[in-house]
Amino acid sequence: MPTGPKGQKRPADVIGNAVRVMRIATGEEADDTPDDGKNPAAKELGSKGGKKRAANMSPERRAEIAKKAAAKRWAK
Repeated sequence: MPTGPKGQKRPADVIGNAVRVMRIATGEEADDTPDDGKNPAAKELGSKGGKKRAANMSPERRAEIAKKAAAKRWAK
């Protein structure tokens, strides 16, 4: 069974998928997107955290972290 980009199951055939999309659009069938179990407010704050951390960091520290990450990637 093929899966979507986030792992959700979807029909193997194109016609079945089209029928499912039509039923969801008309309200005959519920769009059963799986809940990831995470608090939406916490997800929102988490996405802001990296930007805030980068803004508070000195360019030298950012370069140091980038060099360390590059070394790990190239070590594989």
